[in-house]
Amino acid sequence: MEQPILVILVSVIAALGLAAACGFRVFVPMLVISAAAKADLLALSEGFAWLGSTPALICLGIATVVEVGAYYIPVVDNFLDTISAPAAIIAGIIVAAAVIVDIDPWLRWTLAVIAGGGAAAAVKLPMTLTRGASTTTTGGLGNSVVSTTELVASSTFSAFAVLWPLAIPFVVLGVVVLFYRRIRRVEA
Repeated sequence: MEQPILVILVSVIAALGLAAACGFRVFVPMLVISAAAKADLLALSEGFAWLGSTPALICLGIATVVEVGAYYIPVVDNFLDTISAPAAIIAGIIVAAAVIVDIDPWLRWTLAVIAGGGAAAAVKLPMTLTRGASTTTTGGLGNSVVSTTELVASSTFSAFAVLWPLAIPFVVLGVVVLFYRRIRRVEA
C-alpha cells in the first residue's frame, strides 16, 4: 500500500537528523533509535527490527557510555576523532536506512548512502577540526568543552529527529546561524 508523501517525507527528515547526529557521536543516535523502537515510538524499515531488540538496546547503551567517557580522556579523544570519521559515516548510513520507511529499498539505500552518509560527514569534519583547534590552542584542556557540546548536540538532534522530526530543519538552521554569528565575532 502506498504511503502518503508526508509520512515518507517525515521519515526522510528524521533520517537526516539522526545521520547528522552520528557526526557528533556515533552511538548516541543508534541508542535513541533502539530505545524509541523498543517503546513503539519509531517505526523501523524492513530488515532493521533488530535495532529495537533488548540485546541491541543493551549493547548500544554500553557502547554509548564507553564512547562518551572515552572522549573525556586526553589524547584518547584525538585518537577517537581520527578513527571515528568512517564509523560516523557508516552509522549515518545505517540510521538513515533504518528509519526511512515505506519506500522502494533501492531508493531507501540510495538516500541513506548519499544523504545519510553525507550528513554525518558534513558534521564530523568540522567537529574534528574544532577538536584539533582546541587541542592546539588549549593543549587539550578545552577538549572537554568540545566533547560536552558534541554530546548535547547529538542527543538534541536525535531526540528532535525521533520526537519532532519536522523541527529538524529549524534546529539545523539555528545551529548554522549560531556558528555563523560566532565566526563573525571571532573575525571582528
